[in-house]
Amino acid sequence: MGSVCKQIDGGEGANSKCTITGTPASSIQVWQCGGQIEVLPCARVAHLERAHKPYVLDLSIAVRRNALRVAEVWMDEYKYMVYFAWNLPIENPGIDYGDVSSRKELRKKLNCKSFDWYIKNIYPNLIPLTTVVGYGTVSTNICIDQGPVPGNTPIMYGCHAYSPQFLFYLSTGEMYIGGLRSRQNAVDRCLTDPGTGDLPFIEQCNEAVKKGLDMHWDFKQGSSVMNKKTKRCLEIVRDNSSSPYRLVMQNCTGQKWNVQHTVKDWGKRSALR
Repeated sequence: MGSVCKQIDGGEGANSKCTITGTPASSIQVWQCGGQIEVLPCARVAHLERAHKPYVLDLSIAVRRNALRVAEVWMDEYKYMVYFAWNLPIENPGIDYGDVSSRKELRKKLNCKSFDWYIKNIYPNLIPLTTVVGYGTVSTNICIDQGPVPGNTPIMYGCHAYSPQFLFYLSTGEMYIGGLRSRQNAVDRCLTDPGTGDLPFIEQCNEAVKKGLDMHWDFKQGSSVMNKKTKRCLEIVRDNSSSPYRLVMQNCTGQKWNVQHTVKDWGKRSALR
């Protein structure tokens, strides 16, 4: 694994970890290259990190770099899912993950299987996110936030770009808020318009479908966010100059929104323009 994970950074056992968002990437490589990983009944596998890491001040860049290297070498057409997970632009992530040509050559030499094979045969619980056309924060000058959890009322909050502000807009019109888990039976949450009152509502997506809630939106980059059924728009209001902004559903007044990242590699960027 040390050879396969070469140039993975991070200190203490980096070659044995090779992680992507906390999951050992080495397990992906073992399966794709003809091996197997067995977990014994009642076994416990964990990594205990030091509270203080004297060898580096900030591991976040190294961890993202590692994730991108693994994605570029091993995940084929599904590599975009790592970019989604870290909220990085697909075209230019702003992180130099180095030359991966020798790693790709090694994978070819070992005759390793595709990541598509890995999903279908080893981890069918993973759901590829193939219909996302916009992701990241959605903002005017401040950002939509999922609000307090537990709770179902989204709010406006200063942009900090952490997961409570992650939104995923799908070509089918759904708008997932608070992150997207991309696995079977995950509790993803969708933005809905209740149709009455002036507050938007966040509901578990599967429950929103069962209840027939209005969860599909028309949105173009730099334009309004309008519910397809109710024709009401997601807008912000302020009761007076000293009060905070509120996120409401109301008749459209032309307020404009922008999503942080758009996807054009699948030919869908035009849907947001």
